[in-house]
Amino acid sequence: MASVHEICNQFVDDFAAAHPLLATELGIPGYDDQMSDYSPEGHAARAAVERRALAAVAQTDAADPAERAAKAVFTERIGLDLEIHDAGLDSASLNVIASPVQEVRMAFDLMPTETEEQWANISARLGKVATALDGVRASLLAAADKGNAPALRQVTKVAEQAETWAGLKGEKGFFENLIAGAPEALHAELEHGARSASEAYAELAGFLRAELAPRARTKDAVGEDAYRLWSRYFIGAALDPREAYAWGWEEFSRLETEMHAVAARLKPGATLAETADALDADPRYRVQGRKQFERWMQDLSDNALNALRGKHFEIPDELMALECKIAPPGGGAGAYYTGPSEDFSRPGRMWWSLPPGRDEFSTWREVSTVYHEGVPGHHLQIATAVYERSLNRFQRLLAFTSGHGEGWALYAERLMQDLGYLSDDGNLFGMLSEQLFRAGRVLVDFGMHLELEIPAGTGFHEGSRWTPELGLEFMLTRTITDPPLVHDEIDRYLGWPGQAPAYKLGERLWLEAREDARRRQGSSFDIKDFHTKALRLGGMGLDTLRQQLSELD
Repeated sequence: MASVHEICNQFVDDFAAAHPLLATELGIPGYDDQMSDYSPEGHAARAAVERRALAAVAQTDAADPAERAAKAVFTERIGLDLEIHDAGLDSASLNVIASPVQEVRMAFDLMPTETEEQWANISARLGKVATALDGVRASLLAAADKGNAPALRQVTKVAEQAETWAGLKGEKGFFENLIAGAPEALHAELEHGARSASEAYAELAGFLRAELAPRARTKDAVGEDAYRLWSRYFIGAALDPREAYAWGWEEFSRLETEMHAVAARLKPGATLAETADALDADPRYRVQGRKQFERWMQDLSDNALNALRGKHFEIPDELMALECKIAPPGGGAGAYYTGPSEDFSRPGRMWWSLPPGRDEFSTWREVSTVYHEGVPGHHLQIATAVYERSLNRFQRLLAFTSGHGEGWALYAERLMQDLGYLSDDGNLFGMLSEQLFRAGRVLVDFGMHLELEIPAGTGFHEGSRWTPELGLEFMLTRTITDPPLVHDEIDRYLGWPGQAPAYKLGERLWLEAREDARRRQGSSFDIKDFHTKALRLGGMGLDTLRQQLSELD
């Protein structure tokens, strides 16, 4: 009988074959000329792969503690995938940040372009975009027939994204730009594929507006049952949403107080918003031009890698390559990370999605974001798991969980202050503004989807129940986040229920686990050793993480 590790390794191969776009994301070779099937049949086929592997793992005894951990991780993650499939939520997936519509487009960001063979893969995949989007349409219609239609807000916003990528907004579309540097020998073929892909996205936008919008939910809130399922998926724990909501208010108040203390040093007597305006106007924190901003990010990232290596973290040579890039237009605002390929031939990358036309940037807001997306945040965490050969391939490549991953990245921002890398009050104010923003997410996400009451003593519409309009007002008036990003974020929360609170709730667990280890080990506690062992565990849900971290001694 196969071992737990062998079953998990085989599952990665089987699932990559059933989901070629995910294979490209993970850097698994052999699938770049293929396309994922997003029809109801495609979703069912992937669920069948998961169901077989989950049954095999359940029937297999773990041989040692490492396999027991691997079994727990696989069972929890794949079990939740299947709950989501059985609820019909995978076929109904449509949102502004992480649904099949974005997956099809973003796969091309990760495809290599150095050789004619690689361009031939791009050409082959371009020719299959229309079929993939036909599958998306079929799934969305089938979901609507079963009462699982997406919300109108998501339908409208994704239609706008599709129009941008199709080149219907007055500028070149994504696919036309994609093939600009292609070899002459393949140019005609690629031009045909790019035109076909652009037309497919244009047709999708028309479908969303004309056919799906009339059937869409007018209410954004998903309700308690769906929210609890999504929350378990993103956090990896069955949390009490009302306890987490109450804790979110305490954390938000604590961070507001901390920010006011820093603001008093920067601009005595000023409000948080006035302090932010003063920092925005300070030339020390300004970068002009997109290429210059990209260069600034890369320099800060490189400096962090070199400064932390050996002193605070063990960072292998393979992890020292981390690219900072401006994302193609059309997606949501903000930053995100894509991991390295399994063999590290493609490095980890952090991407910035910038508003159209913006050409001047305030760096005080972004220093901690570089640490969050890069080192010691996502890059160190995710690439360490990819590198760690004591883990099976599922643990290394497919076990990412938002509560674990985003919680670590937020923990890493505060850690950089503890390590002395945020001694400048302007940059510290920026880090705290991000912390405040993430605490606000806990309130707004739980509040809007569960329509919770705003408690007394908060100074904000006390006694009212949360709505999307109140969520937008809260984030615009009680945080100092850029307004365009806030508008995008509200759309994100409403289309991705339960994901946004994972940052703060995950950070809370990482901090608790570190202090638990410090109490247990006393004077022998070594924070570098704690981080090294914790990162080498790979991704998992928060309940599994709590158990694994308690056994690190």
